[in-house]
Amino acid sequence: MASDGLQRTALDHLWLHFTQMGAYTDPAELQVIVRGDGCHLEDAGGKRYLDALAGLFCVNIGYGFGAEMGEAAAAQMRELPFAINWTFAHPRSIELAAAVTELAPGDLNRAFFVSGGSEATEAAWKLAREYHRVRGERRWKAIARRVAYHGTTLGALSLTGCTELRTPFEPLVPDVLHVSNTNRYHRPPEETEEEFTRFLLDELEATIVQAGPETVAMVILEPVQNAGGAFTPPAGYFEGVRALCDEHGILLCADEVITGFGRTGHWFASERYDIRPDLVTSAKGLSSAYAAIGAVLATDRVMEPFSKPGAMYTHGMTFGGHPVQAAVALKNIEIMRRERIVEHVHETEADFRATLAQLLELPIVGDLRGCGFFYALELVKDKETRAGFSDAECDELLRGFVSPQLFERGLICRADDRGDPVVQISPPLVAGQAEFDQIAGTLGAVLAEAGDRMRITA
Repeated sequence: MASDGLQRTALDHLWLHFTQMGAYTDPAELQVIVRGDGCHLEDAGGKRYLDALAGLFCVNIGYGFGAEMGEAAAAQMRELPFAINWTFAHPRSIELAAAVTELAPGDLNRAFFVSGGSEATEAAWKLAREYHRVRGERRWKAIARRVAYHGTTLGALSLTGCTELRTPFEPLVPDVLHVSNTNRYHRPPEETEEEFTRFLLDELEATIVQAGPETVAMVILEPVQNAGGAFTPPAGYFEGVRALCDEHGILLCADEVITGFGRTGHWFASERYDIRPDLVTSAKGLSSAYAAIGAVLATDRVMEPFSKPGAMYTHGMTFGGHPVQAAVALKNIEIMRRERIVEHVHETEADFRATLAQLLELPIVGDLRGCGFFYALELVKDKETRAGFSDAECDELLRGFVSPQLFERGLICRADDRGDPVVQISPPLVAGQAEFDQIAGTLGAVLAEAGDRMRITA
C-alpha cells in the first residue's frame, strides 16, 4: 500500500496509544515508520531518523538483527508454535528461565513469564500479596514513588505516581502510598548527599509506620527512575531501603523494565546499585522489543512457601512464556553476549555523558542526570534559581517547539513533563561516538533556539 493509503487507513481504523486522534486533520501529518537498521528508522516517505530513545527504552540491540531474530522465530514455529506454561512446560521457556536467572544478581532464581512491563508489575504485586497470604499474613498495600511510572493496567497504574495518568481512571486498586523520589536537583543547595538519603529513608519509614507495617506487602522502586528524568539514587539509599524492608517483613521489588538488560552498563541495574531485591520486573530489553515478553524474577525465599504441597501462585496468562517469544528472547541474549553489548555500554558511558554534558552550556539546560545509555536533560527558565516553567509555558516549549523540531530534524527523543520538563535520551545500546555527536549536535541546535524563543539568557 502506498504511503498516502497507509496514512488514510491508519486514521480510519488504527487507534494510536497516548495520542490525541482528533489532532490529525490531514493524513499526511501521520508518520508511518516502515524500516529500521542499526540506530536508525525510516518512514514511508524515505526520511531517516536517529532513534535516540531506542523505540521506548527497549530496542537495546538496535534494528539490525531482524534476519537472525526472524530465523530463530521461524525455527521455533516449525518445531512448536505454541504451548502454555500451565502445569507443563516447553523447552524454550525452561532455557530462558535458566538464562535470565543466571544473569540476574543474588539468588533471583525463579522466572515467571508475562507479555510485557505492565503485566510484570501486576504479577509482582499479586505475587507479593499471595506470598504473605500463604505464610499466614494479610498484607496488600504497596509503596511506590511520586512521578514514577510502573505501567497502565489498573493495578500497575495504581502504583504509578503520575497524577495526570491516574485521575481519569480513579478509583484505583487499593492501597498504594507514594513517597518522594530521588530528584536531588530541586533540593536545598546546602543539603549534603548523606542528608538527602536520610530524608528519603526517614520519610519511607514514617510512611510504613503510618500505613501499619503488618499491612504492607511490597515496596516497588526503579533503580533509576525514568519519569521525571533519570533520577539516580544517592549513596546509601538502597542499602537503607533494603534494611527497612527486612525490618518490617516487606518484599522489595526493583522495577527493571527499562534498566534491565544492559541499559545502565550492567545486565541488571540492581547489580550496579547493590539493591538485593526480592522481586525484579523486566520486559523491554529482555527481547530488545523483537517480541512481546516480560518476566518477574523471584528469589528462593519468595519461592519457598509456594514449594510446599497444596500451595500455588494463582496467576497466569495465555501468552506468558510463549515459545516463539522465548526463542526470540534467548536469541537476544545470545546476540548481546556475542556482540559484547553490555560491555560496550560500560566502556563508552563516560564518553556519552561527556558529549551530552556540553549541552549544559546552554542557558535553558539546567541539569544532566542518568547513567549508562539512560539520560535526561532538565530544562529551566533560570539556571541560578533553577526555576521552571508554568504549565502553559511547558506546553509551548515541549509540544509547541522542541518535540516537532527534533522530529523535523531527524532525531527521536522524548520531551516529557511528568514532573519538571526534561528531554529523555536513551539510544540503542549499539550506539557509538558518531551517534553521540549527532544527538548532542541536533539537541544543541534545537534547545538553543528554544531558549531564544522562551527569552532565556545566560
